[in-house]
Amino acid sequence: MRIISGEFKGRRLTAPKKLPVRPTTDMAKEALFNIINNTYYFDDISVLDLFSGTGNISYEFASRGTQDITAVDENFGCIKFINETSDVFEMSINTVKSDVYKFLEQNNKTYDVIFADPPYDFTLEQFSKIPELVFNQNLLAENGVLIVEHSKYTKLDTLEYFNYSKIYGGNCFSFFSKKDDA
Repeated sequence: MRIISGEFKGRRLTAPKKLPVRPTTDMAKEALFNIINNTYYFDDISVLDLFSGTGNISYEFASRGTQDITAVDENFGCIKFINETSDVFEMSINTVKSDVYKFLEQNNKTYDVIFADPPYDFTLEQFSKIPELVFNQNLLAENGVLIVEHSKYTKLDTLEYFNYSKIYGGNCFSFFSKKDDA
């Protein structure tokens, strides 16, 4: 995997093979960040990276200037790798080793961007718990967005707060936010 833009553009990162991860492809990541770039100033936002795995998405935000990043994963090896990598690059990524659902239930901070990359084999019920907890706990800042990465074969368009999705290869990003009442 590589960092595609920002201060650390072009840097390649090699995660240990034993980590239970499926990093977002460079093509999909580049498309995703083009969308985010049209909405936010990276140095002004707070980011929550759920099911963070290798930290691929967190590094991309940090490379583009985001200082307030929290990466959550329940795997100790993933958290250790993110901590080691962010130390090497002097990135301000706060890691939390936790079950994502428990973290969402107990957290009270708000974020501009919440990115979730759960296992692709999740059931619709498991996927639906993510936006349910994010919105019930009011974890999104005003004009914030929840982005859930999933397989293009998984359809999340029936879930509450769903806005739209974009497909890139086998990856799909579904965007969730509160709709304007106006």
